[in-house]
Amino acid sequence: MGAVLDALLATIPSPDRGVWHLGPLPIRAYALCIIAGIVAAIWWGERRWVARGGIKGEVTDIAVWAVPFGLVGGRLYHVITDNQKYFGPGKNPLAALEIWNGGLGIWGAIALGAVGAWIACRRRGIPLPAMADALAPGIVLAQAIGRLGNYFNQELYGGDTTLPWGLEIYRRVTPEGREDALAGIAIDHTPIQVVHPTFLYELLWNLGVALLIVWADRKFRLGHGRVFALYVAGYTVGRFWIEIMRTDEATLIFGTRVNVFVSAIVFFGAVAYFVIAKSRGEREDVAALRGTGGDPVAETADATEAEAVEDKGVAEDTEADVAEKDKKNFPESVKPE
Repeated sequence: MGAVLDALLATIPSPDRGVWHLGPLPIRAYALCIIAGIVAAIWWGERRWVARGGIKGEVTDIAVWAVPFGLVGGRLYHVITDNQKYFGPGKNPLAALEIWNGGLGIWGAIALGAVGAWIACRRRGIPLPAMADALAPGIVLAQAIGRLGNYFNQELYGGDTTLPWGLEIYRRVTPEGREDALAGIAIDHTPIQVVHPTFLYELLWNLGVALLIVWADRKFRLGHGRVFALYVAGYTVGRFWIEIMRTDEATLIFGTRVNVFVSAIVFFGAVAYFVIAKSRGEREDVAALRGTGGDPVAETADATEAEAVEDKGVAEDTEADVAEKDKKNFPESVKPE
């Protein structure tokens, strides 16, 4: 009995629930963690962008485009790669829209989020690689914070373990007595499993990647998207081995989880970009590059201002010409009254 008690005290307890209700309104821990991660990424990204020569408020403007695109992309990737959860006999396709129940693929979130950021950067005349470098540490920090949502949802864990940091998994039930790991409540806190907390492994790994890329950026003054590439490479290394440990349901290719293959492919792509971009030289001057993004509004304003200056110059020249002609046609001695 004493050995069992010691084992239980050495493990990590799970929350008894992931959803609280404020009247009829459900407050979901997963959603709160995602929001907190986004806020942290914008705050840190703003500070880094201003330090690089950007204008305060521009990161928020970029986020207005990038965040919705990223959420849609993350959900699309999840639904595509885990389509068996939503489509087929006995499945509810509309559940694919229930993003609040978890299920965001980071690959889709980054890919489509980058499209949104590119659109916003084009509109503001901001070079995307420079913006990506400023945002990179905040993005991986946001991923770390988001993993706490998996803790509250009691999901994305690994196999059984006897290690001291094993995670206790409880049986959660609804008020009607139906078992529900997401919306239910753990009445009995006797663990039904003690497992590897792979979400925690990834959380800690992501914090390590954030520290790594900040250090490398300061040490080597990385630019031209190389900070972002280093973030992607560092993240995928961790995701590769953590993904292998996970036991949740996933799409398999040749008996291996699909995200293991994606991690490897994306890693080599990031490393290749990191090496190739070195030839572009030292970190770019954000202020000097402003306007290279092709902002049509700014270009129109500049053109209008230039035309106004030109018209003013023409008007001044015309007045001078008239005065000169008057001198020639009417000498001072015969100038009309």
